[in-house]
Amino acid sequence: MCIGIPMQVRSSSAGHAECEGRGEHRRVNTALVGECAPGDWLLVFLDSAREHITPGRAAEVDAALDLVLCAVNGQAADADPGFVLPSSLNAAQVAALTGDPSFLHTESLTS
Repeated sequence: MCIGIPMQVRSSSAGHAECEGRGEHRRVNTALVGECAPGDWLLVFLDSAREHITPGRAAEVDAALDLVLCAVNGQAADADPGFVLPSSLNAAQVAALTGDPSFLHTESLTS
């Protein structure tokens, strides 16, 4: 399984961008996303940009990765991630999020 890392473009050249994110600096292949400008946010998998993302989406992914890191290290997450986790959604909300109406015919995930 690959985990996407949000990274911000610092500079770009044909087919590549110099990016920073989560304390790392990487040269990223941008063939799949096209042109990038300094300040753009990219979701990066294995040193290859897969999509342009908004700053808000980058913050959400960072928060989710922080939660995963806490879980892996056996620590409790201290901060609110800034978004609703899927485990907090009811069946109708999951159906709306996923586009799968079969959730409407199951028990709510939460009351």
